[in-house]
Amino acid sequence: MKPIDFTSPREAARAFTPKLTALVEDPLYSRVWTDPELAPRDRSLVTIAALVALGHADELPAHLKRGIANGLTRTELAAAITHLAFYAGFPAAITASAHAHAALQETGER
Repeated sequence: MKPIDFTSPREAARAFTPKLTALVEDPLYSRVWTDPELAPRDRSLVTIAALVALGHADELPAHLKRGIANGLTRTELAAAITHLAFYAGFPAAITASAHAHAALQETGER
């Protein structure tokens, strides 16, 4: 089986489930992510926490990069992942930490 490219999880799903991808585009990104009641930075932090807690490591790198673009720092991501270890479990936090380190290296963030 060919490895799946999760650089863009939405694009990874598009070929098999175009309707699902359309739902991600609208309403999720066009309405939910743009709702001014929660800042994009905060939405990223909540999303990353959910992905860590649920063990969705495949989608984590794309959302870590989005979080960085939305203003989260390496220090904040490290603190959040460390905090999540006590609620989501140490294996989930260690996996997330490895993905965060790799994502931050790719973006040039130190």
